Amino acid sequence: MMMALGLYVFSLSTAAYQQLQRQTSWRHPSSSRVGALPARQFVGKGEDTITLSGLIMPELTGERVSLEALRLMADTGKAWPLVEGTGRIYGLWIIESISETDTLFFRDGAPRRIEFNLTLQRVDDSQIELLGDILSTIGDILR
Repeated sequence: MMMALGLYVFSLSTAAYQQLQRQTSWRHPSSSRVGALPARQFVGKGEDTITLSGLIMPELTGERVSLEALRLMADTGKAWPLVEGTGRIYGLWIIESISETDTLFFRDGAPRRIEFNLTLQRVDDSQIELLGDILSTIGDILR
């Protein structure tokens, strides 16, 4: 397992990503001042985005249906926990977009090569909040 988004597992047999790009921002709005540079004030975290880029080659690795499973997850509008295979918890993420490029086709039109980009957006504030939600959910299930 490379990474899991909710119950979806990224691996060689599903959709292996070859690049993980993360962009995090912080907010520092400015206020204009007469005769001086604008003043800036730190007001908190901004957007946190992860883009996974990968390649599916159905003859060798991965399956085309894997991207459809991700699209179905995105259709729910829900946030999913993102956990790396090493155990690192990234937090709760929504699927913001999926792009797919099909090339090198079989006679029936099925692609031999599928390149994809998956963009995830973080929606929780901290990992402690995530762990609390998971623990309360497990508690509800056990009752």
